Amino acid sequence: MKSLERSPLEAISNDAPLPPTGPFLILTGPTAVGKTAVSLDLADRLGAEIISADSRQVYRELTIGTAKPETDELARIPHHFIDELDLGEPFSAGRFAEQAYARIRDILSRGRVPFVVGGSTLYLHALQFGLADVPPVDPEIRRSLENRLAEEGAGALFDELHRLDPASAATLDPTKTSRLVRALEVYYGTGRPLSAYHAEQQPPPFTFDVTVLHRDRAELYARINQRVDLMLNRGLLDEVRGLLERGADPSLYALRTIGYQEPIAFLKGEIDHAEMVRLIKRNSRRYAKRQVTWMRRYPQFRWRPVDTVLEDFFGLQ
Repeated sequence: MKSLERSPLEAISNDAPLPPTGPFLILTGPTAVGKTAVSLDLADRLGAEIISADSRQVYRELTIGTAKPETDELARIPHHFIDELDLGEPFSAGRFAEQAYARIRDILSRGRVPFVVGGSTLYLHALQFGLADVPPVDPEIRRSLENRLAEEGAGALFDELHRLDPASAATLDPTKTSRLVRALEVYYGTGRPLSAYHAEQQPPPFTFDVTVLHRDRAELYARINQRVDLMLNRGLLDEVRGLLERGADPSLYALRTIGYQEPIAFLKGEIDHAEMVRLIKRNSRRYAKRQVTWMRRYPQFRWRPVDTVLEDFFGLQ
């Protein structure tokens, strides 16, 4: 973990002019680490508006299972990319980054501070490092490839990608099936290899300074388990049941996620209640581990204990 040297964004708390291209603060960390509470305190002190980097909180219908901020918290600080889309509307990391840049410009034009908060690693990657500008692809192509993946296995599709787009294949772990399917869907949907779009990729217009909140792993896992119990007590099953009763397709991208796929399996009679709870907790802990693994790839990220981040980062009391 990187030492606790002061961020360039310390200038914000000292009323120094905000640089027009950054660095702007990103606050991230694994699920259930405590990002929401810290971000609200920081946003209050900095005169900031929060840009949510959460791939599911953007959907109006997904509330309990996404641990969305409470109504009073959303009223306390202006938030972007929360409750903005209907469940079936497509949204991607590239689209998020493009729209986030526009929001940053707007926030700056009003004399406010842009502040990115969230743990969706692909969104954070797109925002900081850019993504290729790939045209939309017919969803039917992805469905067809996912069916083939189930029938033929990842090895067959990887061999196919190696033949069609060897540059992309060389960067992939064949077990990372979502990236494998993505590379193939781009080729079949646009007629060009994904690697060609990456070669044309433009650098992002802003720079960012990333703080990663962390806790002891045992404490984090206990918080994850407690959060799942709280979600269920607050009515997660009723939320999911209502979605299905209103005709939501369980195969929608927004529902193929932890906290929704397990309740859907329970409501369809595929697993019992105890197994549903076990799977949500297990899958959430595994997701947190994957998030931490991704964040550790970047030596420039600053790691700070969640309980002391205000003092460590800005010298605030």
